[in-house]
Amino acid sequence: MFITFEGPEGSGKSTQLILLAAWLRGLGEDVLTTREPGGTVIGDRVRAILLDPACAEMRAETELLLFSAARAQHVGQAIRPHLARGGVVLCDRYADSSLAYQGYGRGLDLATLQVITAFATGGLRPDLVVFLDIDAEAGLRRKQLHAHDDASQWNRMEQETLAYHQRVRAGYWQMAAAEPGRWLLVDASQAVDAVQAVVQARVRQLLPPRP
Repeated sequence: MFITFEGPEGSGKSTQLILLAAWLRGLGEDVLTTREPGGTVIGDRVRAILLDPACAEMRAETELLLFSAARAQHVGQAIRPHLARGGVVLCDRYADSSLAYQGYGRGLDLATLQVITAFATGGLRPDLVVFLDIDAEAGLRRKQLHAHDDASQWNRMEQETLAYHQRVRAGYWQMAAAEPGRWLLVDASQAVDAVQAVVQARVRQLLPPRP
């Protein structure tokens, strides 16, 4: 089973992923937790470039191709092998992030993005996309609170304009509306435990019956 966590900045994806992983391991599942960009040594090196505020002149096309290169390595080296062994993969961001951020956010052609993404992933799609939704401005305020004592945490993507982050959020809404059976929309402004309860209830439906 392959589950990804998506949402605007500050939506709590990492926290919810960690909680879900602990719950699934308690049920005896073999869980791999990972993230994008990253998940491999090569991917982490690409991540450093992508999120570096010093790379402010990066073109949208460059950004997309770097994300896709890291994703190709991630899928081939980490995600597919774990799934092939019967494990569960929980990923903090995946291909839908590229559609949201580089497509809806940057304005790159969505059809082209879908072709590039299909090539990078070999067509691998999540069984469930957990979309943690939060107002873009509120999410950025959350991120600022966590980063106030460490400026390095405020990365290149987070430094974009509020209008950009609002376009990203609107893009997520469009994707979720197009595939309601594969997306779980959760109000991320709720308490952490309340969000996790909604996520666990949906994931429980996907687990195979237990003796």
